[in-house]
Amino acid sequence: MNKRQAATLCVLSIAVLVLGFLVSRRLWVRLDLTRDRSHTLSAASRNLRDEIPPGDQLRITYYVSDRLASMFPIPAEIEDLLREYASWSGGSIRFDRQDPAKANEGLDTERLGLIPQQIQTVEQDQASVATVYTGIVIEYLDQADVLPVVFSLDTLEYDITSRIRSLLRGTERRIGVLVGDSYRQWNTHYQPLAQVLSQSGYRARLIGAGEEIPPALPALLVLGGVEDLDQWSLYRIDHYIQGGGKVLFALEAVFVDSEGNLDARVMEDKGLLAMVSFYGATVQPELTLDQSARTLQYQMQAPNGSLQFRIVRYPHWFGVLRENAAASHPLTANFPGLDLYWPSHISQNPPQGVDAEILFTSTPESWVQKDRFVTNPELGFQVEEGTEGRHILGLSLSGTFPSWFRGTAKPEREGEELPDLPAAAVPSRIIVVSDTDMITGLLNYTQADYNLEFMIKALDWLGNDDELIAIRSRSGGTGRLDAITGPARKLSVMGFAQGLNVVFLPLALIGAGLFFAWNRGKKQNRGRS
Repeated sequence: MNKRQAATLCVLSIAVLVLGFLVSRRLWVRLDLTRDRSHTLSAASRNLRDEIPPGDQLRITYYVSDRLASMFPIPAEIEDLLREYASWSGGSIRFDRQDPAKANEGLDTERLGLIPQQIQTVEQDQASVATVYTGIVIEYLDQADVLPVVFSLDTLEYDITSRIRSLLRGTERRIGVLVGDSYRQWNTHYQPLAQVLSQSGYRARLIGAGEEIPPALPALLVLGGVEDLDQWSLYRIDHYIQGGGKVLFALEAVFVDSEGNLDARVMEDKGLLAMVSFYGATVQPELTLDQSARTLQYQMQAPNGSLQFRIVRYPHWFGVLRENAAASHPLTANFPGLDLYWPSHISQNPPQGVDAEILFTSTPESWVQKDRFVTNPELGFQVEEGTEGRHILGLSLSGTFPSWFRGTAKPEREGEELPDLPAAAVPSRIIVVSDTDMITGLLNYTQADYNLEFMIKALDWLGNDDELIAIRSRSGGTGRLDAITGPARKLSVMGFAQGLNVVFLPLALIGAGLFFAWNRGKKQNRGRS
């Protein structure tokens, strides 16, 4: 090759590189080596293009400040995911990225619903606070939906796909909420759940006890109410289920005074527990305790009058482990775990035409307290004879449910009349979890954000949306650090780890050194001979 040919080849190579950079924003691929391909769009997201009518176009705009993108890698990863939507859409989805600070002057970030964030920056040895944006606006025809703050990939595909589907189908992701316990309020006691529902695109409609439940409502949350919901309220719920309504019951049969001295007592059922038992799930009047206990921090007064903080393992609060969940059920596939607080045991007794499936249980080292409840963390917790073993804590029911009120007179109120039951029941779905506290502010004590993840997936399952459950189940996350329970199993795992690191690996290293030394000596002897 002469100098002219070499120069020509160099120029052509540079030209190819330049052209490659120019088209890289349109033609690009990503290599995903994760086990569950969590960084690759799912089939449900790729197939969104089939729901967009020919000639229509959906627009995704990522509003991110350049200053933020230059400081953190997350904005670039978010942009890659959004570009993949456009890439798979065949032109039906358009993606744009804008810096609000550089956009046209008419851009009204407050009108769009974007929420500014403040970050601290250090430039030339001077600290300052900068206002930045990182939000997504999805527009289709004359409709729009907004993710006001986005700085994580954990549930981003779920959030984007669920919102796009709602816009394309002209439907709203609604959920009814019935707070049955009179001493609890939705916006205070259940604030964590209310917040995550909003972030996931759900519109929660509060339904008062005894109010009509709209039959078109996709699903209903019934949070407690064992001692407060009367027959009129129960008829409303039963009527909703008979019409095909789906319900998640979070119930407790034992009341624990979590805002007082932790006294416990069996609840006086006004009919809610009996009705749910008639559907196929009996919440027992007992407390389940487990070896997979969570830690409890509390304050106590010492004999000298000073205040002391105590941290103890509290078996009334425990973690439900992945190995004790139904891997075949869409709701508990890739189960990250749950934290429960004073749960009860559930017995399954599905009527004819109803299928029951256990969602999750306690560990084999769990036990129950009944009749006499010992909930004070300062006291010992005795194992009652014959009660050790797994206990059902979550149950799903599917099928055509019998009516609790069929064949009986309708409850009455002066000046009001309840509608008749449907002539024939419509197939439905029910989830029963034996804990109401798991979605209150108590989850912050054990950092149990996965409790909220379970609730979102449960609502998707009730709404027959298994595709969205599959997307959310692929979200990455760390596992539990306390997944090994039971003294025998812990000793076994510790012994294996000790033997592997203290005995096997050093011996293997010594053996490898001796082998290489022997092999080297053998080669030297051959060379001399």
